[in-house]
Amino acid sequence: MTVTPVTLVVTPSYSGAMDFILPAADDPRRAEVRAWLVDHPSPSGKELAEAGYVAPHWPRPWGLDADPIHQLIIDDELTRAGVRRPVNPIGIGWAGPTLLYAGTDEQKHRYLAPILSGEEFWCQLFSEPGSGSDLANLGTRAVRDGDEFVVNGQKIWTSGAQYATYGILIARTDPDVPKHKGVSYFVCPMDAPGIEIRPITEMTGGHTFNEVFFTDVRIPAENLVGDLNDGWRLAKVTLGNERVSLSTGGVLWGNGPTALEMIDAIREAHPQGVSDPFLRQRVAEVYIEHTLLDLIRLRTLTAALKGEQPGPEASIRKILADEHGQHVMSLARDVIGASGMLTGGDGSEPFVPGTDTKGLGPDKPAGGLAHPGWYDGFMFSQALTIGGGTGDVQRNIVAERVLGLPHDVNVTAGMSWAESQRAAGRAS
Repeated sequence: MTVTPVTLVVTPSYSGAMDFILPAADDPRRAEVRAWLVDHPSPSGKELAEAGYVAPHWPRPWGLDADPIHQLIIDDELTRAGVRRPVNPIGIGWAGPTLLYAGTDEQKHRYLAPILSGEEFWCQLFSEPGSGSDLANLGTRAVRDGDEFVVNGQKIWTSGAQYATYGILIARTDPDVPKHKGVSYFVCPMDAPGIEIRPITEMTGGHTFNEVFFTDVRIPAENLVGDLNDGWRLAKVTLGNERVSLSTGGVLWGNGPTALEMIDAIREAHPQGVSDPFLRQRVAEVYIEHTLLDLIRLRTLTAALKGEQPGPEASIRKILADEHGQHVMSLARDVIGASGMLTGGDGSEPFVPGTDTKGLGPDKPAGGLAHPGWYDGFMFSQALTIGGGTGDVQRNIVAERVLGLPHDVNVTAGMSWAESQRAAGRAS
């Protein structure tokens, strides 16, 4: 069979382009942002935070109480001006919204401003070796001792712990009730005595994830967020929050390149078109995935504009987006060929999600797909379908909570956490 060569043609698009028509240039909200940018052409993270432009959907004084359209206008204007917001994904995306929801006034005023400015980086202390997919089975203990809680246990897969000033910590404060009811939520200073951070070395030679060990770590009782033993409910609030950046994000958990940027790089590397029919097919599939994810994003935006809560599309988008990221990075490596096996460097500067893009974004240096950041991005992408809830767990959630399929049999139903540990042959 003869295969007739076909040149792939994809309409170029810059990464900040919107998928629908926003208010025109004379809209007063645009004018306000543009005037501010004239006065702040290279704004610091603190200046952006004080203006309310880091998380404009947050309430004043930290945000602008902005509706979705206003958020998109701000995002569009900052993108056009080449302004990047502070990068603090867990602080801005998870910890901050939870503190807004359940924190005391003192906690809000202490933590929120430095979160938004990027002055204090945050991590998440949730997963444990024996409680990843079953997070509520966590065993790290926090015992009240006067005005403090004494914490002992271990956390794992803690992204960015080595950079963090604070972490959001869930720990068991009552082992004699069912596992979901005896958990509390804390702000944990990462420099507290008794905390040991051990790196988990990755394939790139660098490390993003860590093990964190707690040995008689004392946390002030004032760092308890919400009520004692109500931490599981707050953990669900944390996990249910995604950063409200309604623009198109990169394929590495919102960082790195978009599929369109990769396609632009392929076009530069192959100005006559991709001749291999199998590669052309994969490029087309990646473009289709990108388009579908954008349509799902727009469904979420439409619901927000109508005052509705997001539906099952959010869970479905998580599954699709993780696999899409792997497809993009794998295709990029295959297009470049044998040189894709080379790091392009000494491995001393690994990709760190949420802290740098290693040249994989709109400001990437010269080098196209040969830039070393693509190597690290490809290696890191293998974690996408594991971190933040594995693809299989996410599919179970969709099956049970969206489609209404039967739940798995729970043999520990009605047991306290301590009883379930004894039943499983583990010490309580």
